[in-house]
Amino acid sequence: MNETNSTKIGVSRRDFIFRSMLTGAGLATGSLALGAGSQRIVAQATSSGRPAPAGATGNRKLGALEVSPIGLGCMNVAWGAGPPTDRQEAIRLIRAAHERGVTFFDSAEVYGPYLSEELVGEALAPVRDKVVIATKFGFRIDPSTRQIVPGMNSKPENIRSVVEASLKRLKTDRIDLLYQHRVDREVPIEDVAGTVKQLIEQGKVLHFGLSEAGGATIRRAHKVQPITAIQNEYSFWSRDPEIEVIPACEELGIGLVPWGPLGKGFLTGTITPRTTFQTGDLRLTLPRLTPEARRQNWAIVELLQRVGNRYHATPGQVALAWLLARKPFIVPIPGTTKVTHMNLNVDSREIALTTADLKELEDGFARIRVQGSRSSDAVLAQTDDGAKLGTSSKGGNGISPLPRRQ
Repeated sequence: MNETNSTKIGVSRRDFIFRSMLTGAGLATGSLALGAGSQRIVAQATSSGRPAPAGATGNRKLGALEVSPIGLGCMNVAWGAGPPTDRQEAIRLIRAAHERGVTFFDSAEVYGPYLSEELVGEALAPVRDKVVIATKFGFRIDPSTRQIVPGMNSKPENIRSVVEASLKRLKTDRIDLLYQHRVDREVPIEDVAGTVKQLIEQGKVLHFGLSEAGGATIRRAHKVQPITAIQNEYSFWSRDPEIEVIPACEELGIGLVPWGPLGKGFLTGTITPRTTFQTGDLRLTLPRLTPEARRQNWAIVELLQRVGNRYHATPGQVALAWLLARKPFIVPIPGTTKVTHMNLNVDSREIALTTADLKELEDGFARIRVQGSRSSDAVLAQTDDGAKLGTSSKGGNGISPLPRRQ
C-alpha cells in the first residue's frame, strides 16, 4: 500500500470484497527512515556473536532458478494500494529496481486486473534477458470488463488461455516462473501440475510454483512437475510456513518466496497505533491491524527498532534481513510505489544480523503475543491445509481434490 497514514481507494462494495481476498503478494513495504534516507547500509558484525550465514548480498537459488536476494512485488503499482501509480512513475520504479540489482519481479494477471503485467512487460522489455519474471493464474476474471468475478479457475484450458494472454502483456516469449495463485478446491493439483508441465515442454513456461499451498499439496504437485518456488505469506510476525512448508521446501529443494514480508506495512513502523484508515483501505479487513491490535502489536516494531538502531536501519529493513538470515533459499518480494522505499528495501540485503541479534529477536518475539489473524476469514478460507497456523496436512491431501480413478 502507499506508505502514508491513510489511503483512499474508490471501489464498489463487491469489488472491495474481492480485492480484500487478494492481498496476495505483499501489500505494503514503506520504511521509516532513521538515518540518511536511502543511503546504503553496511552492517558490521559485532563481537557479540558470529555473523549470520553468508549469501544475503549475492544471488540466491529458488530450485535451479537464480535470482537477486530481494525481489520486487509489482502489485501495488497497479492495484490494491489505492489508485494505480502513474504509468511512467511505475515504469521508472521497476527500472530503478533493476538498476539497483533486482533481477526478480513478481506479478499476476489479477493485479489490476492485467495492469501489473502490462507495466512489468513495458518496463522490463529493454532488459528482458537479464531478469526473471514471475506471474500467476487461478482467479476468475471477466476479460470484457477486466473485473474479478467470484470463484477460482485452475482448469487446464483456463491455465493455457491465461498463459497466452500473460505472454502478450509481459511482452515476452516465456514466463520464467508461473504460480498457481491459490489452490483450487475444484481441480486436482495433479491436473494443474500436468498442464504446467506441458507448457514447460512447449517452452512457454520455464518453472512452476504454488502460492499459499501446504505440505501435502506441494508433495502431490512436485511428483508430477518439480516445483521451483512456493509463495506464501511469511514475515517476522507471520510464521505460518514454519509448520510444514519450510521443511518441505528444504527437503525437496524448493525455494520460498515470502509475500507480505513487511506485514502489510506494519513492520516498517509507518502504521502506528494512531493511524486512521479511510473507507476502502484493504487494511481495514485485517484483524491484526485494528486499532486495538496495533496497540498490542506495537511491541514487535519496537523490538525490530532496537536491533535496527545498531545498524542505523529501519525496522522494516531488519524484518527483511531477518528473513534473509532464516534460510538461503528464501527470497522476499516487498512491493512499494516509491523509489526511495524500494532503495531502503534493497539495502536490507547489506545487513548482516549476528547470532546475538537473531537470538534477541527470537527471544523478544516469544514474549509477545501477536493480536489478530494475519488475514480475514475469507482470505484464510482460500489457504491450503498446512499453510496456515492451526492446520496440518500431515496424513491428508490438502484442499485440492484427488484425481478421479480411471
